[in-house]
Amino acid sequence: MGTEHLAESDTVGTRPAPGDASADRRGARDAADLLGRYRRTRRFTERLCDPLKTEDMVVQSRENVSPTKWHLAHVSWFFETFLLEPFLPGYEPIDDTYGYLFNSYYVQAGERHCRDRRGYISRPTVDRVLEYRRHVDSAMERLLAEDGGAGDPEEIRSRTTLGIHHEQQHQELLLTDIKHVFSVNPLRPAYQDVRPDPAPVPEMEWIDFGEGVREIGHDGSGFSYDNERPRHEVYVHPFEIASRPVTCGEYLEFMRDDGYGRPELWLSDGWAEVQERGWTEPFYWEERDGTWVAHTLSGLRPVEESEPVSHLSYYEADAFARWADARLPTEEEWELAAGSAPVEGNFVESGLLHPAPAASEHAGDAESGLLQMFGDVWEWTRSQYEPYPGFEPLDGALGEYNGKFMCDQFVLRGGSCATSRTHIRPTYRNFFHADESWQFTGVRLARDA
Repeated sequence: MGTEHLAESDTVGTRPAPGDASADRRGARDAADLLGRYRRTRRFTERLCDPLKTEDMVVQSRENVSPTKWHLAHVSWFFETFLLEPFLPGYEPIDDTYGYLFNSYYVQAGERHCRDRRGYISRPTVDRVLEYRRHVDSAMERLLAEDGGAGDPEEIRSRTTLGIHHEQQHQELLLTDIKHVFSVNPLRPAYQDVRPDPAPVPEMEWIDFGEGVREIGHDGSGFSYDNERPRHEVYVHPFEIASRPVTCGEYLEFMRDDGYGRPELWLSDGWAEVQERGWTEPFYWEERDGTWVAHTLSGLRPVEESEPVSHLSYYEADAFARWADARLPTEEEWELAAGSAPVEGNFVESGLLHPAPAASEHAGDAESGLLQMFGDVWEWTRSQYEPYPGFEPLDGALGEYNGKFMCDQFVLRGGSCATSRTHIRPTYRNFFHADESWQFTGVRLARDA
C-alpha cells in the first residue's frame, strides 16, 4: 500500500486522579498520543486510495466486496455515530441520510441500506465522501482535545481506540476488495507494481508442543476486541505444528494429484462446493498455455512456487491437510505456538501487498523454529468461531461488533500482507465462512504428536 508505518502503543490510559499534576501531564500526553494515532490512521486510509481513480472507487463486484467509497464513508460514520453524536456537544451531521447509507450491520444504530446494493450509491460522490471525512476529522479534533467532550473521558478514549482498529480492519478490506474489483476487469489493471523476489524455501519442519492445561485469550493489557476475552484455561493434547505455511509449489502437487477430484479428501459441504462451483484451483489462479498465473495487486503474473499459497477456502485448506496426512491446527494450538514467536512479518507496512517466501527478510524470527506466524496469510484453524467461557459483549450497538457472528464460521489467526502491524496480536481472532476465499487466507499444517 503506499506505506506509512503505524507503530505505536494501543494501550488505553487510566484517568488521572484530581489534583495529581504528574497524572494530569500523563493524561494530556495520552490524549495527544491518541489524537496522533487517529490522524495517522485516517491519513493512511486515504493514502491507500492514491493509486485509484474515481471510477475504481465506486464498483461493487460481488455481495461481500464493498466499493472503496463506501469504506471511506463507513469508517467515518463509525466515529460520528459512536463518538461525535453522543459526546460532542453541538455536533451537527453533514447529512442526515448518511446514517442509513453507511451503517453496515449495527441494527441498534438504525436502518441500513442493503449490503449487496452498495454499488448503487452513485451519490454522494467520492469528493463529497472525502468532504464528509474532513467534517468528521474536524469534529474529532475538537472531541479529543483536552476537555473537548461531554462524557466519561475513559469511554471516549476506549471508543476512539476501537474506532482506530475498526478503520485498520477496513484498510485491509479496502485492499482485498479492490483486488477483486480489478480481477473482474478484462484489462486486469494493477494497483501497484511491487513484486516479492523468489527465494529458496526452508524445508517444512515439525515443532513439538507438549500436553497440559494452558491459558489462552487476552490478558487485558492494552487493546483487544471483546471476542478475545476473557483469558481462560484449556487442556491441550500433545501436538506438532509446521514451521511455515504451505507454499504454492506444495499446493500445485496437491492439484497434480487430482486433489480437486477426490471426494475422500473433502468434507461433504466442501465437495458440494467443488461440484457446484467447478473449483479446480485456488481463487485468482488460472491456467494459460500450460502455465499457472494469478491475479495480484500488481496485476496478472505467474504463480511463484516459493510463496505461501493464499486465497484458499476452509474447505480447500482442510482437503489439502488430509492429502498431506495432517490436519489444521486448533486455535488454541495456534495461539500457544505463536506465543513463542515475535509479532514480526510481512504486513501492509512492507508495501508488498502479497505473500512473500519464508526465506525473505519479512519472514520473522527463526529462533523459535516458526516462520511467518504473523503476516503474509491468515491461517485457517479447525476451530469454530464461538464465545470463550464467560464472554461478555460490549454494551449497546457496539456489542454487535463480534458476538452476533458466532455461528457457522471458522477462526483464522496471524494476519496477512494487508494487515497493519499495529492491528495484530497473538490472541486476535478473525473469522470467515468456510467457502470464503477472497481474503489472503492460507494454511499451516498441524498433527497429533
